[in-house]
Amino acid sequence: MLDALVIAPHPDDAELGMAGTIALMQSQGLSVGVLDLTDGEPTPLGSVAIRASETAAATAALGISWRENLGLPNRRLRATLAARASVATVIRRTRPRWLFAPHWIDAHPDHTAATRLVNAARFWAKLTKCDLPGEPWHPERIYHYSCVHLKLVVKPAFVVDISAMWHIKRRCLECYASQFSASQKPTVLERVEAAAAWWGSMIGTTHGEPFTAREPIGLRGFADLF
Repeated sequence: MLDALVIAPHPDDAELGMAGTIALMQSQGLSVGVLDLTDGEPTPLGSVAIRASETAAATAALGISWRENLGLPNRRLRATLAARASVATVIRRTRPRWLFAPHWIDAHPDHTAATRLVNAARFWAKLTKCDLPGEPWHPERIYHYSCVHLKLVVKPAFVVDISAMWHIKRRCLECYASQFSASQKPTVLERVEAAAAWWGSMIGTTHGEPFTAREPIGLRGFADLF
């Protein structure tokens, strides 16, 4: 059903980490969905209703047709067996070729818990003779995007050129007005753009998004490398 399933601890994490890549994938005919694990609330300036409205606007700006929220507890996200079964069920239902999750090192406990959960759910999703609904499915790869809480400069496995999609990413992020205070200097948007510009400079473009992988990445050719 999906080529890629992006799993985000909170609404806005998928956009912060890889909105440009999502837009690029879709421009190339790939189907991409986003699974938010929590509603992201409470936050200082947000509410459940505000966050839902912002997420809907960002989803429309990004142009994705599949997005769901698993309703797990914000700030207390844990890789429990029940949560694992819920994520595995979504994987079996959407049958993605690739999974995307936050980097496994992060300052935010919800982000690291999300990645542990995704890894475990990926394994469970392929099991036979179990009580999970749907047919077994095993995504080929898990790739990891970076979140704004990560205070490390991690060497990526690859960087995606999102120069042509930066305007879409910025438009998506602007939808989350309750989350990105304009009074904070530099603003979150300024920080994200500076990071994207820096990663772009590493590959000779104006904007880039970095990704890591624990598993080997296979190539059938070199035509797209630069």
